[in-house]
Amino acid sequence: MSQSINVGLIGYKFMGKAHSNAYMKVGKFFELDTLPVMKAVCGRDEKGVAEFAKTFGWEGYATSWHDMVTREDIDLVDISAPSNVHCEIAVAAAQAGKHVYCEKPLAFTLEQARQMLTAVREAGVTHMVNFNYRRVPALALAKQLIDAGELGEIRHFRGTYLQDWINDPDFAMNWRLRKEVAGSGAHGDLNSHLTDLARFLVGEVDEVVGMNKTFIKQRPAEGVSTGLTAVAGEGTEEVTVDDCTMFLARFANGALGTFEATRLAPGRKNFNRIEINGSLGSLVFTFEDMNVLEFYSVNDKRGQQGFRKILATEDVHPYMEAWWPPGHVIGYEHTFVNAAYDLLAAIGSGTPATPDFQDGAQCMAVLETVDRSIEERNWMKVPAVT
Repeated sequence: MSQSINVGLIGYKFMGKAHSNAYMKVGKFFELDTLPVMKAVCGRDEKGVAEFAKTFGWEGYATSWHDMVTREDIDLVDISAPSNVHCEIAVAAAQAGKHVYCEKPLAFTLEQARQMLTAVREAGVTHMVNFNYRRVPALALAKQLIDAGELGEIRHFRGTYLQDWINDPDFAMNWRLRKEVAGSGAHGDLNSHLTDLARFLVGEVDEVVGMNKTFIKQRPAEGVSTGLTAVAGEGTEEVTVDDCTMFLARFANGALGTFEATRLAPGRKNFNRIEINGSLGSLVFTFEDMNVLEFYSVNDKRGQQGFRKILATEDVHPYMEAWWPPGHVIGYEHTFVNAAYDLLAAIGSGTPATPDFQDGAQCMAVLETVDRSIEERNWMKVPAVT
């Protein structure tokens, strides 16, 4: 017999759409004992959030997250708002006994991430951070191959995340370009994904050293912005986050890593690429071709070696049994549906969800240590979050 989980979503722009779509679809494609009820969505603009609720199937809406997290008819609080409010909302939700699902990066600072982790642990609620790239079947397959020893000793991780949406200096300001709201620029936005994938696939990051730069220091003032688009207002504003951050890493298992994130790479729309090299083989993944995993094995017969392209769309591949016949590819939105499935299954079974707030906090530890290394121009050891 199935049970219902009443969901309250906070934030209704870019990520709000992705999460709403996931809740609408997850019970239609996956077999679940715990089904989501889209109870209410919250946003500050009453007209905007009311229209969103109607369009995306929410039963109602609210304009105060404080009211949302204490409602008796809400079981799961989903935080899709900007980073500067994650901590306050998550702590309040946990203290109210709600399960908590939060967008990345988990928090504004490592200190806040620790507060969030303590709150959900003390409350005994299910908690998960949405690193949705873990839910790409090809990357989940990469994890299986690495765990099975197909790559042998892991030696190198290379992560590159390139975008170009703010390359035009006339692109207007929005919240992602303000440190007081976003926390950081390309580093927190993009390197957080690379860092999580590195931890997921390779292991813990032990030491880091980095560099960053803000190339475009002033932009037209914000008029109206939504998602990754903006219309200029009057005057100019100072950009207070990084345009680009790169760093080197030493992993606890001895592997070496390079990480690069920028939002000023003309022609690159969402170029998230990783390569992992081990003693027995290599893996390559590029999100713009997200259904494919490239695999090279040194054990293949000499003269027949080369990167093979695995189309990860068969029912033996992670998550794909719920979707389409082999060769019928899935897309970005499906990663959120897959994540919703894992979250709801964890809540229903009472088992831990992954990645959880400890994973989110450890990712924050890496990002924050990179920032410290840039300030001090030296290698820094990443603290462990336990």
